Amino acid sequence: MKRSRKIRLVLLGGVSAGAITACAPTVNVVEPHVTADNVYENDHFIPGAGYYHAPFRAFYAQPYNSYDATKKQFYYAGEWHESPFQSVVNLSSPTPDAAHLAELLRRDIPRGGFGSTSGGRSTYS
Repeated sequence: MKRSRKIRLVLLGGVSAGAITACAPTVNVVEPHVTADNVYENDHFIPGAGYYHAPFRAFYAQPYNSYDATKKQFYYAGEWHESPFQSVVNLSSPTPDAAHLAELLRRDIPRGGFGSTSGGRSTYS
């Protein structure tokens, strides 16, 4: 009898902990604006903008020096190459143009608006 009571208490505790966690407010962590004054390391990822390649001071679609086994090539600076790019630069600031483009492309910022009520239809007659 004691075993089943302990199991019930454990299960009940797990369920209530899950319910409390599910009701907790979510916190959206948003990165600061992308500017030419910020410093990023290789492969810093910003949703929509991509991966930062420090030696080239811009964001690209693939991680820095990523290898594609099918192509047998490495990706950097927006193109595929036969060998990896070797550089001692692993931190840098994006160019002003690259920072501006990344800021325009990023998707991690809530953009506001009216949600589902902005469909242009009125319920008033």
